[in-house]
Amino acid sequence: MAHDSTDPTRHWDSASIHARVEAMAQADPARRRFGSDCHGYRLRPPLAEETIRSFERQHGVRLPGSYRAFLKEVADGGAGPDHGVLGLDEQVDEEDALHQLREEDRHAGFLAAPFPHTDAWPGPGREGSAKYSVQGSLVLGEQRCGTFSRLVVTGRNAGQVWTDDPVWGGLTPGPDFRAWYTAWLAVG
Repeated sequence: MAHDSTDPTRHWDSASIHARVEAMAQADPARRRFGSDCHGYRLRPPLAEETIRSFERQHGVRLPGSYRAFLKEVADGGAGPDHGVLGLDEQVDEEDALHQLREEDRHAGFLAAPFPHTDAWPGPGREGSAKYSVQGSLVLGEQRCGTFSRLVVTGRNAGQVWTDDPVWGGLTPGPDFRAWYTAWLAVG
């Protein structure tokens, strides 16, 4: 599985991404594509370098390269896979399923703790399986009811987007952030 490249020279083509998202919106005016009713094909403005650095200092981490570059060059979340990508410091409504997860990954030391997994981990709904830790990962968004996308921030798999199904499926490794996001762009 490819790991995230922290090469600062690897940039996103922001203009192409914005054009592609706009084309997706034009092709789906009724917002029938899964998740589009949530993100509305809107990308938030990118973040300033100092805003990203401030977040990193506050949480004691260096965000994975492709995600960090996306925040700075393309958007602070918005349109993206499933129900979209949360902004780095986006506030989540208390009634939303993401609220508790967003609160959890903002606790002191949570993101800086080493992500403990290198392989898939069965969910607690499976016989003999215990609750797993998601420390060292940042919730990116909701895939579907009760299943979430998490960006691994620390450890050997930093930069990968894992599927987190805390009720039945457990944790499943996925591609790096760039591959995850561009796969969504390619499907629409």
